[in-house]
Amino acid sequence: MELFEQGLVRIVDGLGRAEVSPIEVVRHFLARIEAAADLGAFVEVTAERALAQATGLGDLPADAPPLWGVPLADKDLVARAGVPTRYGSRANADFVPTESDPLALALDRLGSVSLGKTNTPEFGLTGYTESAVAPAARNPWEPGTGAGGSSGGAAVAVAAGLLPAAPASDGGGSIRIPAATVGVVGLKPSRGRLPFANGLESPGGLSTAGPIARSVEDAAHLLDALVGSAPHHYATRAPGDEAFTAALRRDPGRLRIGATLVTPWDGWTDTTLDPRARAAYERAAAILGSAGHALDEADWRPEGYPEMFATLWRASAARIPVADRDLDRVESLTAWLAREGRALSAERVIGAYQAAAAFERRTIAAFAPFDAVLTPALALSPQAVGWFSSADPEENFARQCSYAPHTSFVNVAGLPAITVPITSEAGERPWSVQLVGRPGGEAAILQLAAQLEDARGDLPWPAPRH
Repeated sequence: MELFEQGLVRIVDGLGRAEVSPIEVVRHFLARIEAAADLGAFVEVTAERALAQATGLGDLPADAPPLWGVPLADKDLVARAGVPTRYGSRANADFVPTESDPLALALDRLGSVSLGKTNTPEFGLTGYTESAVAPAARNPWEPGTGAGGSSGGAAVAVAAGLLPAAPASDGGGSIRIPAATVGVVGLKPSRGRLPFANGLESPGGLSTAGPIARSVEDAAHLLDALVGSAPHHYATRAPGDEAFTAALRRDPGRLRIGATLVTPWDGWTDTTLDPRARAAYERAAAILGSAGHALDEADWRPEGYPEMFATLWRASAARIPVADRDLDRVESLTAWLAREGRALSAERVIGAYQAAAAFERRTIAAFAPFDAVLTPALALSPQAVGWFSSADPEENFARQCSYAPHTSFVNVAGLPAITVPITSEAGERPWSVQLVGRPGGEAAILQLAAQLEDARGDLPWPAPRH
């Protein structure tokens, strides 16, 4: 079995047993990245820097951190000192930060080796990864289609075996949408779960960092590492709590699971499910029922969501670091969003945040009877590169909502959620489902996702390209 096929946990174990060295692992994945450059997973590859960092790690220390020697990469929304950080935008084409963001510093403390920057849309504003500053991120299963977004490059890198796992971020589905698009695991933690990049510092508490991985176990390992990477001043999990990888080794017992096809976009845009998405959802429900869990329909009737979320989306774009006079340097959709957001009255923005808080309370109350709630991951199959890019910004937004109507509400509610591939027809891209947990309920959804994964069996890799 080649290194890229082993996954994160096995590579960590091999490094820990000195069966392979950091320099060997880094060289292996750098070669994979070079051979798959046409997939658009990376916008910057820092090969020399990575090889020097791997060499500098020396021999395995007795107190090796949990990601010692593991090759990872930064999403191109995360600043790393000395490395070009473009935020997916021509406006930052020449920007090289002198200081690293907390997530990059945490990954350094954890012992990982950065191979560069993964592809993201401009300022991470869209659920597809097609920008004017880099080639589109392409689905390795169907290269004529896109990879979703905004963590499209990270998801492609994991799906194609260019990284063993990837840190990413999710403000409306930006981990789960691309993970489901390319058939890997994507986990958005609860708001406040991590000691940094946890949503508490973002407008509306929407965006949090989290893992993309080939397996549920690998996702749990990366989440454990991120949770333990810094002091917990305000995280929802205290030091000393059970590790998520340990929770996977426990039988979860009989859990109560809600199931729903309802989305907050119903009636506002077309949220019709592709028959294969419905089949994956129904298969997941059957597997969980066979495992002894109680499944009931979730009585959930979201109201007033589209206007509220559209306002939050515009308001978030208002904060991009580009002045009004320089908006001709960004893409037309970004410029429109920024102008719209900056024209919003304080009353309307505050009203949207209040509506979001009320939506959070209602959603948590509706889901309270359940240990987890099952939904489809995506409504549609991967779309051709360019499909989202309508000249009409409203139509662009509607297409994004039609493609992935089940994700953004989780960010507004601050809940944890995981997407996991459930079907694996030979030679075909897997279809995924989503499990939404209670606040701080990552362990339960990881356990359920692992049961789905076990019932599914091993996933194939995309058709050989190298």
